[in-house]
Amino acid sequence: MTTHNDDVDWDRWPVADYLAENYREVHPSDAAIIAHHSAYYRRLPPGSIDRSVEFGAGPNVYPLILASAVSRRIDAVEAGSSNVAYLQEQICHRPDASWLPFHALCRRLNPAVPATLAGALAPVNVVHADVRTLRPGTYGLGSMHFVAEGATEDFAEFADFCRTFVRAVAPGGHLVAAFMENMPTYRIGPASRWPGCPVNPTTVTEVFTPLTRDLDVTHIDTDPTLPDYGDSGMVLLTGVAEAL
Repeated sequence: MTTHNDDVDWDRWPVADYLAENYREVHPSDAAIIAHHSAYYRRLPPGSIDRSVEFGAGPNVYPLILASAVSRRIDAVEAGSSNVAYLQEQICHRPDASWLPFHALCRRLNPAVPATLAGALAPVNVVHADVRTLRPGTYGLGSMHFVAEGATEDFAEFADFCRTFVRAVAPGGHLVAAFMENMPTYRIGPASRWPGCPVNPTTVTEVFTPLTRDLDVTHIDTDPTLPDYGDSGMVLLTGVAEAL
């Protein structure tokens, strides 16, 4: 039976296991994503985006750091209560020291990133909400990392999430994204099972071409320093939203 987004209890997302497996050090894939996105962000004037969105933020902090180079406000929109609690702790209190090397790399590649980790997270507003409820055209920039393909096993629903992501950004607004390539249903930690929708550069391009202009889609290879989730690497995207 195909698992859809609404079949999953996202409040039970295993934050500690996920961070331990993926984000307690800067893996080569993280460095590649940061370098890719930083090249795009450097094309934009610092602070030029009034409001940006991290679409399905999860507990991953480095996309927020990247967006701080150009954004005066960043809405980290997340449905899962465990992820929301973690983000609020990072923003409102003291961020984990493990994010410091991520911040250092982001700032080295784009000096417009604020000089301190706390400063980079200062524009972030954590929003506990389903991304599907976002008002169209709200944002000047949309960022999404490992969300649409990790929210469902159904390709049509994956495509719907991508359209909602683009629709949240005003026409002419900027888009950056990363997807796991050929990600199957997978486990985090000792037991928890989560949906995956296998996609690749061709399918991502097919979904986003009618929605965007200046679309650029590329691939990075599997990272052997990460757990073997069954994926074959990652797909990275930049583009500009078109009117839908």
